Amino acid sequence: MAKITNFKDQPNLPQLEEEVLKFWQADHTFEKSIENRDTKNSYVFYDGPPFATGTPHYGHIVASTMKDIVPRYWTMKGKRVERKWGWDCHGLPIENIAEKEMGIKQKKEIEALGVDKFNEICRSKVLSYVDQWEVLINRLGRWADMKNAYKTMDLSFMESVWWVFKQLWDNGLIYQSHRSMHICPRCETTLSQSEVAEGYKDITDISVMVEFKLLDPSKLIDTSDQVFVLAWTTTPWTLPGNFLLAINPEQDYVLFSASEVGKMYIAMQERMTEVAKEGEYKVVKQFKGSQLVGLSYQPLFPYFADTKNAFRVVAGDFVTGEDGTGVVHIAPGFGQDDYNLGKLENVKLIQHVGYNGRFTDQVTDFVGLEVKPKDHHQDTDIEIIKYLAKNDQLWSKKKIVHSYPHCWRCETPLLNYATSSWFVNVSKIKPEMLKNAKNINWIPEHIKEGRFGNWLEGAKDWSISRQRFWASVMPIWQCQCGEQKVYGDVKELEKDSGQTITDLHKHIVDKLVVDCPKCGQKMQRVPDVIDTWFDSGSMPYAQAHYPFENKNWFESNFPAEFIAEGVDQTRAWFYYLHVIASGIKQSHAFKNVIVNGIVLAQDGKKMSKRLLNYPDPALIVNQYGADSLRVYLASSPVMKAENLNFMEKEVADVRRKVFLIWWNVFSFYKQFADQEVGVEKPALIPENILDRWLVDGVEQLTLDVSQALDDYDLVKASRMLMDFVDVLSTWYLRLSRERIKAEDNQQVSQVLGFAIYRLAVLFAPFAPFFAEVIHHNLIDDQTSIHLTDWPALVDKKTIDSNLVKQMFLVKQIVEAGRTQRAQASMKLRQPLQSLTVNSNEDRITEELVTLISQEVNVKTVIWQKAEIFSVSLDFKLTSQLEREGQAREVIRTIQDLRKQLKLNQAQLVNVILPSWPEEWSEEIKSRTNAKELIMGETVSLTLVD
Repeated sequence: MAKITNFKDQPNLPQLEEEVLKFWQADHTFEKSIENRDTKNSYVFYDGPPFATGTPHYGHIVASTMKDIVPRYWTMKGKRVERKWGWDCHGLPIENIAEKEMGIKQKKEIEALGVDKFNEICRSKVLSYVDQWEVLINRLGRWADMKNAYKTMDLSFMESVWWVFKQLWDNGLIYQSHRSMHICPRCETTLSQSEVAEGYKDITDISVMVEFKLLDPSKLIDTSDQVFVLAWTTTPWTLPGNFLLAINPEQDYVLFSASEVGKMYIAMQERMTEVAKEGEYKVVKQFKGSQLVGLSYQPLFPYFADTKNAFRVVAGDFVTGEDGTGVVHIAPGFGQDDYNLGKLENVKLIQHVGYNGRFTDQVTDFVGLEVKPKDHHQDTDIEIIKYLAKNDQLWSKKKIVHSYPHCWRCETPLLNYATSSWFVNVSKIKPEMLKNAKNINWIPEHIKEGRFGNWLEGAKDWSISRQRFWASVMPIWQCQCGEQKVYGDVKELEKDSGQTITDLHKHIVDKLVVDCPKCGQKMQRVPDVIDTWFDSGSMPYAQAHYPFENKNWFESNFPAEFIAEGVDQTRAWFYYLHVIASGIKQSHAFKNVIVNGIVLAQDGKKMSKRLLNYPDPALIVNQYGADSLRVYLASSPVMKAENLNFMEKEVADVRRKVFLIWWNVFSFYKQFADQEVGVEKPALIPENILDRWLVDGVEQLTLDVSQALDDYDLVKASRMLMDFVDVLSTWYLRLSRERIKAEDNQQVSQVLGFAIYRLAVLFAPFAPFFAEVIHHNLIDDQTSIHLTDWPALVDKKTIDSNLVKQMFLVKQIVEAGRTQRAQASMKLRQPLQSLTVNSNEDRITEELVTLISQEVNVKTVIWQKAEIFSVSLDFKLTSQLEREGQAREVIRTIQDLRKQLKLNQAQLVNVILPSWPEEWSEEIKSRTNAKELIMGETVSLTLVD
């Protein structure tokens, strides 16, 4: 980029950034930053792949900021940091887009269309927004190899996914089982534990208490009345599938009568105040729940009345008195407790709802109804309730608000449905996972034992099979004789199938048959595909096509040094990386991880394209600069897994308080400092105390920022840098301006140049554009600051820590003194007699006391030992102090006039004044370059020839 010649004007930061981008591209700076580092000194960073099915949002920008800062830092530290981009190409997000475009509502429509056609449509949609991603990522200044990006749909990636699957299989960690799981009835597929956890929403449902008529009440009591067991459910749609009632055998139950003659009811004693209103029932008998076990009841619905071993009261240790009636209605096809109890009681599994979430043909009164419609989720429950009421089986109904799981992609209410699935046996490796997790450094630290640790403790076996289409597929071939074979590489399958394989997607490999090694019959592939999170968890191996390529490199660089994503990934990508690494490598997959929070709109609501409640990221970058946005995010709580309400004003504040102030410092340096002395650290200790303090302060800043970045604490590091910009401008430069403007300014020039450039080097990972601008206009416009090495760290003992500490105290004192002056409306030009400091620190050096006197404009500084720090000014003015203050006002007035007349410092003038303190005449003339002070009615200047 061209060097800047005019430093007086405010910079157009976005324009400068565009010029830096052009330089990086022409110079191939990113590529050089990798090539000039030793391959044997790698720093491995895993980049979680995003979907390219939409434009990037602020969540992606936060992640990209983290993923650029850390690699830039370690590159400058001498590491080779390859940054391979990736695209997530599989799964429901892509399928849903294809379905929407084609108007597909149900899974059977895809099967009618043909899986091959559907998958090719999905393939065509995968990279729809790649161009927009490349533009924004580049504009943000993030360096990533997007040209050679891996894609999860590539043959090489999918082959490594198969290898991972085979490793888990060989380690005895893959099994098939039938159990109750959450399914999405619209997508018609199972979901994993983490996917279910993503979609919980508070909704209003209808809970009911239902009357189940006992067929043999005489076993409990001698009565001619009808006896009903009351059971409670929040899912009325499951009632046609009821086959058992569960009670707690250890709890007390009561038989009670109510207002209706000839009827009695059973419920847990503990729940009676909720079951029946006070005073409207009478307890007839009390007994233990065990006495109910074995009683038979009449089915609510006639559809499955002949089912063996059904419609009985049984014991269930999971039944409590926390809610409902203390009696649980059991539908074995829906819910794990129900499924287990039905199996224990030898009740045939009958499901009155299909995989598509609709009542089966056997449920004649409700055939085809969706049990949990997406937009009207109560409708079917209402129909069931009407049926119960009509048949005098409804005790009560009540609206409740509860948290209910929804599909994380299509937002359809999920069903807890008994079905078959393939699982990773997480339970078997959980001890190893917990052990490995201890070796991971989390930022923020509380995630380790909190959100991530708790999720690990409660981890269940991972359902990895999906009944969908566009994904990696299960590499299992089965024979009717029971033989199974798992493929972990393409060559083996090519050999067994006799086919050349260039694609591993479902519509291709489902056509491949192999001979059974046991009986010689044809083996067919298991039709399921694999959970796309398995792709994500396999990413470390698959991006390198391990073990088929890059074997030595991978094994020398696993686990990764660093990863970063949002807090939601603690139960997703972070977790699945950890499961797979523990399963095949007995290791953790990453050493350090930064977890970011969520970026919300300014009002705290979720950002919404529909509501337009947030500024377009591109507009923010084009108005304030990418550096301003990056530093704003890096210094915010979002980098500590906390939510951030995005404030455009705060981005503008970063631009003003950091980059424009920094620019002003740099501008002053370029205009007045001696450019020939360079920007190296002074070899000799500077004479001036401010210079000594700044040099030591810069070295201390280098140590502190380095430590923060070593600890992956981006917030701490960025805030220290931001604070230093302020200190450099409002403290050092303000106090050193006259020395820098002086003719003999070599030493102060070198100190200021050293500070400016070191600050640019330290800021380079956070603000890569501005740092480059400094480098090009201070060092060399043909090289890059990002190809320089991180500053060598000095021995802490060489830093005058006492001076750094005392200068901080001086700054506090000055700020407090100036604040008191402002509050008392006492101008700074008016000298005061004294300032008193109460501090538990010993009195500072006389040089610093003099500095305080000058900055607060007092004659003396009184130092008193005290536990509590305070500063107080003596505001009593003697006539002598008043006249000195008047003299300073006169000097200021004359200097302002000289500026208005655009006089240079050497031009001699005569000054006409109404009055001035006579004893200050010589001082006034000396300070204003005046030959004579002349009495007159108004203030004016005349040039002296």
